Amino acid sequence: MFKIKTFNKISSKGLVRFPGTYEVSPEANDADAILVRSHKLQDTDVNANLKAVARAGAGVNNVPVAQYTEKGIVVFNTPGANANAVKELVLCGLLLSSRGILPGMAYVNSLVDMQDNAAMSKLLEKEKSRFKGAEIAGKTLGIVGLGAIGSLVAEMAIGLGMKVLGYDPALSVDAAWRLPNQVHKIENLTALLANSDFVSLHLPVLESTRHLINEAAIANIKKGLCLLNFSRDEIVDTNAIVKGLDNGLLRMYVADFPCAELIGRDDVILMPHIGASTDEAEENCAIMAADQLMDFLEHGNIKNSVNFPALALDRVAGAEKGTRLAISNKNVPKMLGQILSVLADQNVNVIDMINRSRNEIAYNLIDVDSPISDAAIARIAEIQDVIKVNVL
Repeated sequence: MFKIKTFNKISSKGLVRFPGTYEVSPEANDADAILVRSHKLQDTDVNANLKAVARAGAGVNNVPVAQYTEKGIVVFNTPGANANAVKELVLCGLLLSSRGILPGMAYVNSLVDMQDNAAMSKLLEKEKSRFKGAEIAGKTLGIVGLGAIGSLVAEMAIGLGMKVLGYDPALSVDAAWRLPNQVHKIENLTALLANSDFVSLHLPVLESTRHLINEAAIANIKKGLCLLNFSRDEIVDTNAIVKGLDNGLLRMYVADFPCAELIGRDDVILMPHIGASTDEAEENCAIMAADQLMDFLEHGNIKNSVNFPALALDRVAGAEKGTRLAISNKNVPKMLGQILSVLADQNVNVIDMINRSRNEIAYNLIDVDSPISDAAIARIAEIQDVIKVNVL
């Protein structure tokens, strides 16, 4: 039986994916895996048996990924599962920042004591010009980050009649295929900022993206630009945002990450981190996380990991009578040869295998046609730079 320890409330649509051979509970001790949403995990949450962590969401800021990697713990996320929810909130941000919707609603609510509807109608007809806005059709939207969310935002904006510029220095082949061909890809951030009426950020937090929107970047924007941040607060330098708003370079800042410096400003719209807060997004994330965990625990396959290479190995005919080894090790020379040498010494026949690496970590799936002795497994685990050995 596999044990899954849960943190936070996980959608039942994901939890029912686990069959009866799994114990899934917040109280699961010595768990094989952790399933988490926003709870901040600590290094102390690790037990000797822990093999994986699945984050039901895209960001993994609440997981100590580097420390877990050193222990051979695979960290999964669920990219794209909440993409439509975020896309719809970006549309909301575009409209709220273009039209006088919020101040107009606030004005109407201020008339709570006015009981004469005819007089109210006359007053509103007189005052409505104060809340006049502009249409987004025909405007240019710059999208920074063209992954699952960015590509959906691009498609939406094109459908609304906007021109779309896109910038992503790490654009994958899969992401490129998802992009509508009407997106004009820009080679650098400066050019995108200088030619956009709106810019929407859709990036993970990395050292290369932290404070990507800083004072130097804002100095080069098209005057009157509206910046939308439904990515992460660390992507922008808040002090630079304040300065850009104060000097009129930025027309408005719309974000899903409130901070004290920005609350109460008329040129800022802040939301309480609700980009993925829909029933559908939470269900999609939970389902994807559960499926990825089961495929890993039962077969050793890895999809959507933030720290291990993507890897999958189909079972060959007859493999059900043998054993599958899942081995993680430091990405150094001669490791595979040493592992295979141990198996050869035990007269164990390898029938299929696959090996991949990612940065400083390597991962191997090896199918053999017979059971492997505890002594052989121990010898593999004792090889220098082997991190973890799992027998499936």
